[in-house]
Amino acid sequence: MADMTKPAKKASPVKNGYLILYNAISATLWLTVLGRVIGANAMRGHQYAYPAAGEFCKWTQTLAGMEVLHSLLGIVRAPLFTTFMQVFSRYAIVWGITDQFPSLTTSPAYSSMLVAWATTEVIRYSYFALTLSGWQPKALHWLRYHAFFVLYPLGISSEAWLIWRAVGPARDAGMELYSWVLLGYVVLVYPPSAYILYTHMMTQRRKVMKVLKAQNEKATQ
Repeated sequence: MADMTKPAKKASPVKNGYLILYNAISATLWLTVLGRVIGANAMRGHQYAYPAAGEFCKWTQTLAGMEVLHSLLGIVRAPLFTTFMQVFSRYAIVWGITDQFPSLTTSPAYSSMLVAWATTEVIRYSYFALTLSGWQPKALHWLRYHAFFVLYPLGISSEAWLIWRAVGPARDAGMELYSWVLLGYVVLVYPPSAYILYTHMMTQRRKVMKVLKAQNEKATQ
């Protein structure tokens, strides 16, 4: 995922405080989603993931729309297009798929998607909240730039499966045009979008690793 909450420059105390609060609240909300999904799967089965976390996740993800505004206003150093693309893809899932066709949420793919989303966001938001507070745990830093290797493919494949499976229910409901939109989205739009987001994160990782390598080399001199 893009670095949507990384400050562009040395932030003012007000801006810094706002970003710390925003990231801390978002991390807590996603941790709640993760706990609810894992609890539902462990105690009752994946069929109960949506009743346990679906609505809460929908509104938690809706809050992330603030990140487009953050990028647009220059509050954070994040590319607007990449930020919008990621937020829009999530909106398409929570509002256009699972909210419209809740029967799809009984599949294991829905639970795996939420686990991937929530884990990624807990790491990301916690990382930024602590970094902005002047503290950067090494373990969290490592997770921020390595966990996506597993979490991204898991989340993206789960999302694509749900969109694909929504084509049939949309046609059955008489939403013929919508079914073609979904089909076109998962076949034509999703692959390049996923590639752009994944390679963006790879680029971010290379930059961070390069800085760390330079710092380590300087420290050993």
